[in-house]
Amino acid sequence: MNKNNDILAKMRKDLLSWYDLNGRTLPWRAAKGQKIQPYHVLLSEIMLQQTTVATVGPYFEKFVQRWPSLSDLACAHLDEILHGWQGLGYYARARNLHLCAKMISEELGGKFPEKEDDLKKLPGIGIYTAAAISAIAFGNPANVVDGNVERVIARIHALKQPLKFIKSQIRDLSAKISPTSRKERPGDFAQAVMDLGATICTPRKPNCRICPWRCQCKAFQNDLQELIPARQDKKSKPKRYGIVFWV
Repeated sequence: MNKNNDILAKMRKDLLSWYDLNGRTLPWRAAKGQKIQPYHVLLSEIMLQQTTVATVGPYFEKFVQRWPSLSDLACAHLDEILHGWQGLGYYARARNLHLCAKMISEELGGKFPEKEDDLKKLPGIGIYTAAAISAIAFGNPANVVDGNVERVIARIHALKQPLKFIKSQIRDLSAKISPTSRKERPGDFAQAVMDLGATICTPRKPNCRICPWRCQCKAFQNDLQELIPARQDKKSKPKRYGIVFWV
């Protein structure tokens, strides 16, 4: 194992140690010793698409109370699901969720897809969501990159460009630090990086002094954490000029 691999292994270990003590308690996460429910992971990840954790919490609990299993959701009428979704917005997500439940229950015989490529065949499941479900629900190594992860990776490597221009580079760098085996707890690692971005490596005023990755963070070492990721300048609106005649 070369020096770089040693560093990456240490970073993974340090982050998981931090997560074990400081990870967020969320209604869709299995408590220690409990079995992870793929249905809960699917439901939460679809709800979290373009919606905050704080908003999703009550909706998630309401859904699992009314439809405790994937098969219950598959048997529900779409109108019922849309009614339960009211207030979350982006109703295409609710329709896709219902289609996912029906597809898994009816076409796949109730067997939940575990691999990313198979998960991406489900309605509304893209690259991120497939990776998240595969890692969190089934413990498969995956490169799980959301907005929080992008910010963390950009700061670790002191990438000074706006995120929209370096997404491919960030994915490559994230893949290098992500677990490559099940024994490295891929699901916990994915959630740990998200939690790090949500609670410590925040968009503004990150709390770098208590970050488990501060020793490897180039942005922190160079006091650039408030400047990374760079904020893209908003395009100025063109000014319009005219002449008014009073009669």
